[in-house]
This record gives sequence, C-alpha cells and structure tokens, in this order.
Amino acid sequence: MTTSTPTALHAPHGHLLPTPMPLLSRSAWAAFLLALLLVCAVAPVLNLLVPAGSLFHLSDYAMGLVGKIMCYAICALAMDLIWGFSGILSLGHGVFFALGGYVMGMYLMRQIGTDGNYKSHLPDFMVFLDWKTLPWHWHFSDSFAATLFLVVAVPGAVAFVFGYFAFRSRIKGVYFSIITQAMTFAAMLLFFRNETGFGGNNGFTDFKRILNIPIATQEMRMTLFVLTGVTLLGFFLLARWLIASKFGRVLQAIRDAESRVMFSGYSPLGYKLTVWTLSAMMCGVAGALYVPQVGIINPSEMSPANSIEIAIWAAVGGRATLIGPILGAFIVNGAKSWLTVTYPEFWLYFLGALFIGVTLYLPQGVVGLVKKLSHSGETKRTKGLKP
Repeated sequence: MTTSTPTALHAPHGHLLPTPMPLLSRSAWAAFLLALLLVCAVAPVLNLLVPAGSLFHLSDYAMGLVGKIMCYAICALAMDLIWGFSGILSLGHGVFFALGGYVMGMYLMRQIGTDGNYKSHLPDFMVFLDWKTLPWHWHFSDSFAATLFLVVAVPGAVAFVFGYFAFRSRIKGVYFSIITQAMTFAAMLLFFRNETGFGGNNGFTDFKRILNIPIATQEMRMTLFVLTGVTLLGFFLLARWLIASKFGRVLQAIRDAESRVMFSGYSPLGYKLTVWTLSAMMCGVAGALYVPQVGIINPSEMSPANSIEIAIWAAVGGRATLIGPILGAFIVNGAKSWLTVTYPEFWLYFLGALFIGVTLYLPQGVVGLVKKLSHSGETKRTKGLKP
C-alpha cells in the first residue's frame, strides 16, 4: 500500500504552513533594481570616470573591499538557507568556499604560463619541489569552461557525499556542527601538505591573467566587482524563489518539527541533502569570485574560525530572512576592516562579544530589531489615532 502525498503540511502547534508568497513585493523589487543599478552602473562610473580627487570617487581599495565582502555575503546567504530555513548549523562551510577558490586558483596558476620566476610551464612551487609533470588533478586546470564546471561540481560532490551519510545516519544538532568543524579542520591539514599539489601553506598567488587578459588592470577589477554583485543578487532571487516554493515550506517544516514531516509522508533526507548541496555550491562560486579579487588562496581559508564567522554573519543580520545575512556580512566585515587597522588587538574580543550579545539580546538579528522597532512605531501611531 502506498502513502499518498499530503496536500498541506502542518507547522508546530497545529497551524497550517503559509501559502506560497510572491517572489518579491513591489518595494522589494524596487530595492533589488536599485541594488542592481548601483552594482552595474553607479559603482563603475564612480571608480572609472570620476576623478580620484573628487569626494564621489570610489577608490580601488574601497571597490576591492566591497567586492570581497559581496563574496562573503554569498556565503552568508548560503548559510541562511541551511541554518535559518532548514535548521542545519554548519561550522564547516569554509571548506566549500576554499574548494571553489582552489579550483579557480589552479586555473589562474596555469594562466601564468612561463612568466613565473622559473620560466616554466609548471607552477613555481612545483618547480621548487622538483616536480616534472602536473599531478592528475591538474589536467583540466587550463580550461576555463572546465574550471567553471568544477567550481560548483567539486564543492557540490564533497557536500553531497558528506551530507548523504550524515543525514542518512540522522546526525543533527550540535553533533552535526561538530562533525562539519572536524571536516574543515581535516581538509585544512590536508591542503597544508606539499605532496597534495596545492602549494602547501603558501597556496596560490602571483596571478597574471584570466582568459589571457591581465588581471591587475582597473577594468578587469571592475568586471570582477560587477560579476560578483550580479551573482549575489542572482543567488538572492534563487534563494527567495526556493523558499517561497513548496520545497521551501517543507524545509521550514523539517526545521520546526522533522518527526511530524516524516509522519506526513515526506522523507527529510532528499530535502536536506538538496539544500545542503546547493548551499555548498553557492560557497564554491563565492570562493571562485574571491580569489582573483584578493590575489591569493591558501589553506587558512579552511580554518574553523572562518566557518564560524560565516555563522556569525547570518546570526548578526538575522536568520531566516535572506536579506539579513547579507547585511550581517557587510556589518561584521566592515567593522573588521576598521578594527583590524585601528585596534587590531581588540578585534577577536569584539567578535566574541558581538556574537554573545546578538544571541542573548537580538535572537532575530538586525533585521528582527528593525522589524520590532517598526512594529512598535506603527502601534504607537495607531494608538495615537484612536479617539
């Protein structure tokens, strides 16, 4: 006897899950189009056409900083999909970010050609280690098309295999978080080893070109900036569409009451594995966009501290809001850029205090605080209008 698929899911306390919502409201579409305009038109004009001495000039440093933070925002958005909407806290998402970065870094190292210090077609670190040929996992690194595929395929494959065994074994909660942290720490130790062919502790750097175009030009930096911004906005729309669909409502039901979802005839494994793999792919794309803008990738990107920071961005901005983690990435990394220059010794204390303060006093993050203040203001105005 087969079990018929239920037409509706019930959330905790017996309430029906909300019906599908529109992708974006009118005001949200206006904000989205404004952000797209800022990324694709305003920022390039301020950087390329406005004179450097002008108050409105966007410096190369500011452009690079914002571009880097937008890569982080993609990771925060990916974290919100699995933590905010699915209830899966990962403390190892930095490994997917780094894997995407390493795939792009391998392509950029091949693009150096014979312009390296040793004038060899092999990357400099391989010549230094007296290697004669490329390792097997480098054979497709000279193809940009293959690189684009591997940027999502490698993190996605690793996440799928890891998630399949973890979710099938019904590992959840703090135990899942600990295992993901162990995974990224093990990957970091593996990439630190010279014999793996990933540059050891130095990683990859000294990039020259991308698609045979010099990477250090202002035009290329702006192209990468615009591409990163468009990718972030595209992923936001994808996440919004996903959460607004039936798939997203099932994810939220799994987050709130997984056992009741199972009794309703749904298997949580497929849903959790799908969103987990998609989240890893998003981080891989973010890493691939990050590397050419920053100019280096090494195993430190896989450190557990980096993965914890991704969770902090989501918590500070506001989980289960999509826009909140993006704001959280900008707020935290903006503060980090300022504090690490002016008061570097206090940055880690500030980060820890911020996470504790948000957990205790702002469980819904900055977006939740704004909504609360807005609702409070509307209530006061409503009371003031009563006779």
